[in-house]
Amino acid sequence: MKDLLEIREEIDGIDQKIVELYKERMKLTSEVAVYKIATGKRVLDRERELIKLNTLEAFAEDDFSKHGIRALFEQIMATSRRKQYQLLTENGKGEELDFTEIKEIPKEQIRVVYQGVEGAYAHLALATYFGAQTDRFHVETWRDAMEAIKNGDADYAVLPFENSSAGIIAENYDLLKEYGFYIIGEQKIQVNHCLLGVEQADLSSIKTVYSHPQALAQCSKMLEAHREWELIPLKNTAVAAKKVKDDADPTQAAIASSLTSELYDLHILSQSVQNNSTNETRFIIVTKKNEYISGAGKISICVQLKHESGALYHALSHFIYNGLNMTSIESRPIQGRNWEYQFFIDFDGNLKDAAVQNALRGLKEETLDLQIFGNY
Repeated sequence: MKDLLEIREEIDGIDQKIVELYKERMKLTSEVAVYKIATGKRVLDRERELIKLNTLEAFAEDDFSKHGIRALFEQIMATSRRKQYQLLTENGKGEELDFTEIKEIPKEQIRVVYQGVEGAYAHLALATYFGAQTDRFHVETWRDAMEAIKNGDADYAVLPFENSSAGIIAENYDLLKEYGFYIIGEQKIQVNHCLLGVEQADLSSIKTVYSHPQALAQCSKMLEAHREWELIPLKNTAVAAKKVKDDADPTQAAIASSLTSELYDLHILSQSVQNNSTNETRFIIVTKKNEYISGAGKISICVQLKHESGALYHALSHFIYNGLNMTSIESRPIQGRNWEYQFFIDFDGNLKDAAVQNALRGLKEETLDLQIFGNY
């Protein structure tokens, strides 16, 4: 039996040879890139790669080795492609992105729409981002807000996108994909839910609680202690408060903000009833214009992948290779295609960065569909 140190020395010698061969291969990859720059040929030639992988796999003597050789050369080929994308960018063949850079969003002569009524968290997000004097109006649903932009009735919409406790607002992910609009900004709002009722109400009189489904989820611990209460979801926390006000029924309560209690003259029966004391909701600023503000540092995209093994792994590797920090990934079903999914991804970067352009070029070539929602 060989000594372990002796075996490791032999492995080190083989690894050194592999490294030298890898360096040689990458030099040839650069020559391939020069050719493709001159001819305009696409980097990814999937048909040739599959033939090559099948040929190399055939040299193996058992199934375990076949899988190992295939995995090894898939990674080598992927690295070669990324090197080619990098060289294309360096030679002025970077990905042409259909976005216009602006210094800031104009705060005058614009109209902004939000869903709900006055006092909703979206209303607060709007006032925080645009200012209290911005020309604004509200609509009943999030789809109505998107239609307002589509029809030219509004320049921007403020939509909730994610909550730190309850997760994503799935419907708004789907609407963003459906309408093809762009995110130009975001606003995080601290969520401080209160249980609100009319003057005659107290905790012992409550039988029914109204609020947005997300707000109900965010206050589950408090509600669990009152299982006798009926929970009824509404479209908005402020809508819930308005209903309690209009009905003037001491058996009803709403979960909404303290600001809402002032607007609708309701009493706070219990403060800070959310599960998480650091609860935040992230709102996005949506527009029809494909613009981004100078210095923007976050990019949101959506990709559709082939329904095959390793597709997601290869897509995500573009972020790793280009040193990009992915901050979020969410999957949503693709309409009309059962059990197939699209992925919404947030990552740090600016559309002018070479690393970002390299990653986006790779994703565009190697996925079924790439949609850039914005840089903000």
